[in-house]
Amino acid sequence: MNPRRSPRPPLRLGAPLATALLLSACAQFGAPPPPAAAPVPPAAWSAPLPHDGRPGELARWWQQFDDPLLPALIDAAQAASPTLAAARSRIEQARATRTGAGAALGPTLDANANAARGRLDLAAPVATTTSAGLLAAWELDVFGAGRAGRDAAQARFDGAQAAWHEARVSVAAETASAYLALRACEAQLVPIEQDTRSRAETARLTDLAAKAGFQAPASAELARASAAQGHASLTQLRAQCAQGVTALVALTALPEPTLRARLAAATATLPQPAELGVAAVPAQVLAQRPDVYQAERELAAAAADAAQARAQRWPRVTLAGNVTPTRVSTGGVSTDGTLWSLGPLSVSVPLFDGGRRRADADAARARYDAAASSYAGALRTAVREVEDALITLQSTAARGDDARVAAEGFDRSYRAVESRYRGGLASLFELEDARRSALAAQSALIDLQRERVAAWIALYRALGGGWEAGAPVHAAPAAPASPRS
Repeated sequence: MNPRRSPRPPLRLGAPLATALLLSACAQFGAPPPPAAAPVPPAAWSAPLPHDGRPGELARWWQQFDDPLLPALIDAAQAASPTLAAARSRIEQARATRTGAGAALGPTLDANANAARGRLDLAAPVATTTSAGLLAAWELDVFGAGRAGRDAAQARFDGAQAAWHEARVSVAAETASAYLALRACEAQLVPIEQDTRSRAETARLTDLAAKAGFQAPASAELARASAAQGHASLTQLRAQCAQGVTALVALTALPEPTLRARLAAATATLPQPAELGVAAVPAQVLAQRPDVYQAERELAAAAADAAQARAQRWPRVTLAGNVTPTRVSTGGVSTDGTLWSLGPLSVSVPLFDGGRRRADADAARARYDAAASSYAGALRTAVREVEDALITLQSTAARGDDARVAAEGFDRSYRAVESRYRGGLASLFELEDARRSALAAQSALIDLQRERVAAWIALYRALGGGWEAGAPVHAAPAAPASPRS
């Protein structure tokens, strides 16, 4: 009589098979991609640093201008900026994504309730069954896919906060530049208006002299043409200044009458900033730029995405369980009890997907390489912008004295020629030549002053506006950042 074979327990076959599949799957995958080597910033600035400068407190730099209207306009522009509103929306989206990624690491717990009444078979009486229970499930993050997703979400949240600060700095610099352009335009109006009146008076006197026979008719025509040209230039510049006002209205959302009333207090006066020292080496300066920090956080997120995509090719382990108190009532008799289970503990091993998971991992690695390239580009751009601002500051400082001497000399020469012309000792051609030289020198001096203040604004922006990693994002868009941007 042959002995009866007992069935082999399925776990004795299933466990070695699952282990073999697990090891074979793990052998296919290498380590996550290494972090990209960041480019090394230069050890020192090649451009000269601003002279007589103090280590600037960029956080309150706008208050150090001699113009109290400028900080108020910047606050209004930041409150009305759609760019800041969009940046704030991206922060909220990133915060929600971070919450979801963190929640995926923990177990889930659901509640359910059931009630049924009926006859299960012809011989059984009518029965009522009620139950209420808890269902739990947990995917064990054995290979780190969930942790990588959480790290990526956290990095993008940090980057979104930095982008908000970058938007604040950009709006502040854009508003200051628009305000500076308006004040420079108003300053240009002063010599243009004086020149236009002078041309008109010269034309009137020349016309009288021509009618009396003391001047040639051609001189009278030249004087009238010069007066008309001066009036046309004045009209064009006034239109340009009016456009500067509308640009500020668009940036700040202030009513135009209100803005014009506030602008009237300091017409034609360029705002002058406090001196700002740049004593830090480039590596320290780059740490103050929110756009560089954002690029670094995007690189970290791309690295985490690449790690998550690779981990998706590994087996997945899940655990489930439930607890369900139940009552069954039939024929006037009730039976109570609790049903529960722990498990199953399941392992899902990817065997064939047509190359989809490998393609996802390759795409994540390509995005990582792109993020590394963008980060390196952001570093180079940051160094270049600081260097450019320093070069412009040094150039404008070197040209300042020469421009003032030229403007004063050409103005004295024009006054002398004008006096000689009125005495009949100089020709109208000499007068017009001296007038053009004096006006060009005065205009060049105002442009140089505007260029220098614009370079300070550019340096403020290039240094990150006093931003520091971890600076809070306030709930109200109108509230100033801390530190102030």
